[in-house]
Amino acid sequence: MINMYEVSETNEMIEHENLDVRTITLGISLLDCIDSDLDELNRKIYEKITRTAKDLVAVGADIEKEFGIPIVNKRISITPIALVGAAACKAPEDFVEIAKTLDRAAQTVGVNFIGGYSALVSKGMTQSDENLIRSIPKALAVTERICSSVNVGSTKTGINMDAVRLCGEIVKATAEATKERDSLGCAKLVVFCNAPDDNPFMAGAFLGVTEADAVINVGVSGPGVVKKALEKVRGKGFEELCETIKKTAFKVTRVGQLVAGEASKRLGVPFGIVDLSLAPTPAVGDSVAEILEEIGLERVGAPGTTAALALLNDQVKKGGVMASSYVGGLSGAFIPVSEDQGMIDAVHAGSLTLEKLEAMTCVCSVGLDMIAIPGRTSASTIAGIIADEMAIGMVNQKTTAVRLIPVIGKDVGDMAEFGGLLGYAPIMPVNEFGCETFVSRKGRIPAPIHSFKN
Repeated sequence: MINMYEVSETNEMIEHENLDVRTITLGISLLDCIDSDLDELNRKIYEKITRTAKDLVAVGADIEKEFGIPIVNKRISITPIALVGAAACKAPEDFVEIAKTLDRAAQTVGVNFIGGYSALVSKGMTQSDENLIRSIPKALAVTERICSSVNVGSTKTGINMDAVRLCGEIVKATAEATKERDSLGCAKLVVFCNAPDDNPFMAGAFLGVTEADAVINVGVSGPGVVKKALEKVRGKGFEELCETIKKTAFKVTRVGQLVAGEASKRLGVPFGIVDLSLAPTPAVGDSVAEILEEIGLERVGAPGTTAALALLNDQVKKGGVMASSYVGGLSGAFIPVSEDQGMIDAVHAGSLTLEKLEAMTCVCSVGLDMIAIPGRTSASTIAGIIADEMAIGMVNQKTTAVRLIPVIGKDVGDMAEFGGLLGYAPIMPVNEFGCETFVSRKGRIPAPIHSFKN
């Protein structure tokens, strides 16, 4: 049972340590909206979303007021649109019409983002998948709330290099299509390996086909809380350090469990999972990088960074799983550059590079996230970076992702401004040696030997 004592215990965390529930995400299945007529499909999608999510924002606000827990975002995730639109969409332009419908529905119900403008192509692409992927640049340019993702690999199937190559081109095209806003569209586009079906965090959220017709997933966040707790064990051994992180993650996750239960009950929608990820914001004191520095690094990126992040990620998971029966999504530590003031400072100081970030993704919960790179970076280089990150996920049986932003018209030393939770980022240098011959090979990189476990 979760009681009001547990809530009051977190008051200090909320008021002074940036504890919040980062998102309530309502997952909505659109499989029953499928229709071969595009106009009818759009009508059904709009009706289903606005009916199912009509009370989401109001309920979130009521819970905030009643329990004093900030709920930063109210969001929607949907069935991957490449599946929903397959019967009606014969060209990329048809999918753009669905994107406009989704954006209009999200605006009507008042949510921040709607995720699921997605395709799952880890083994191969249908014509519908390819049409959706090719529609992404325009879809993200003409909408405000749409988030898109493409899953191009998995431990079971290997990496679809045809899709990786195409995604390199799409990232570049999305940057061009939104260049007037520092290529903002790329901040809403994620390329995944081993994407989870129940992720509540944008931009990678979608509702997997194994999920219920509607479900409530909650993402909590508390980097500031963990940082403050670790200040009390400075100079102590690893045992005290780990115990402190676990206990703090437990308390943070209990807050998420409370909010999830209340939202589920009030909306009449089943509770899915709590994602206990440490998700930073640009606010001072709300940084994963600062946690790593509190553990003992002069700057993130210094020798020992990967080990410190591995420790943090593992203890967060161990503490969180004791607090909720249903932990899911990504659940661990995020390292987005533009959304974490400590990471931004480390880039400026010269301690954090793209290569070090890639090494860190081997032990954290996502991947190369919210990294601004020169706008002149080629599509093949972007595809090569994606392939590297997908290989880490495939071989290590974990979720990895890439959210790169080639900022058109800007170069190393410049700054990109995205606004809000997306923050700002220094343009980071990219290895300029080519990989075009490699990424141009057709087909798949096979699944690793340890994937055969049936």
